[in-house]
Amino acid sequence: MSEQQAPVRIRVEALAEGLRSRAEQWAERLGLPLHEPDAEFALQLSEQGLQLQQLGPEAPGPVRVDFVEGGAAHRRLYGGGSGQMIAKAVGIQPGVRPRVLDATAGLGKDAFVLASLGCEMSLIERQPLIGALLEDGLARGLEDFEVAPIVSRMHLLKGNSIEVMRNWEGEAPQVIYLDPMFPHREKTALVKKEMRLFRPLVGDDPDAPALLAAALALATHRVVVKRPRKAPCIDGPKPSHGLDGKSSRYDIYPKKALKPGLA
Repeated sequence: MSEQQAPVRIRVEALAEGLRSRAEQWAERLGLPLHEPDAEFALQLSEQGLQLQQLGPEAPGPVRVDFVEGGAAHRRLYGGGSGQMIAKAVGIQPGVRPRVLDATAGLGKDAFVLASLGCEMSLIERQPLIGALLEDGLARGLEDFEVAPIVSRMHLLKGNSIEVMRNWEGEAPQVIYLDPMFPHREKTALVKKEMRLFRPLVGDDPDAPALLAAALALATHRVVVKRPRKAPCIDGPKPSHGLDGKSSRYDIYPKKALKPGLA
């Protein structure tokens, strides 16, 4: 967290009677209460899946991970394939589908895009509530005939990303992808619903330089950092170059070339 914040009060609740036992299981796993009258957020078991709902009159709608329908489906079908900027940033090219670690997975949207293009993905999300949403979304994705082959290439790891990378076991990822939370700017237009929801839970990422250092130590071929387009680079080594989009850019830190036949 970038500044000292009071703990956010969260409860777990079932939106249907038949989901009560699963709500109890999630509450026990996450160490959260089932009854908290002053809760600011509710982790809800719904017929559509696990969702996080901010409480209060001005709250946006619930957020859940859905790889089957909505934005993920549209991007999978019409998103531009390997011509997408994120694909170029991680080094996808004919004959090259690198093994990628997304160390700031969030809701898994970027990891899903890369998995849909054929990359084997490892994902780390250190915020337990967001990790729970991601775990639930992956499980539901495995039940869908078209999406299951993609989701089966996405492997969720638990824990703090820096510690997981420093203590990595097994074959190292060829590419590590980072999208750390960027300091909030009050003057911006209304930010996306997910960011409005996550900001009180996650805060900023003041340890982004340590995240970058751990990634550079582990990745065998390159590290890619997604940033707001006009934001400064993360403190530390400078990227060799960047790919600019309309609202964001990808800073690229190469170590050695990705070549066909390496994956």
